[in-house]
Amino acid sequence: MKFICKDFWTTVFKKQIDNLRTNHQGIYVLQDNKFRLLTQMSTGKQYLEYAPKYLAFTCGLIRGGLSNLGIKSIVTAEVSAMPACKFQVMIQKM
Repeated sequence: MKFICKDFWTTVFKKQIDNLRTNHQGIYVLQDNKFRLLTQMSTGKQYLEYAPKYLAFTCGLIRGGLSNLGIKSIVTAEVSAMPACKFQVMIQKM
């Protein structure tokens, strides 16, 4: 996951992820406080319901990156306040 947070995120979004948390049971939460694809949208709650559509592509990028490393995962995203977002990565046991 450090690879995703540092190298992968920096290559794609030109910055590192702001926060990485884990429960040590295969669930990781990646937090980006100024997510690049959401910063162009209003910072209010006006477009909050449309934000998850912009995060679906990034969920696929994370899942694909992990898949190429041989790690099967489920990635979901949530936005509570623009332009911050959280990605939850659940590593699946093989």
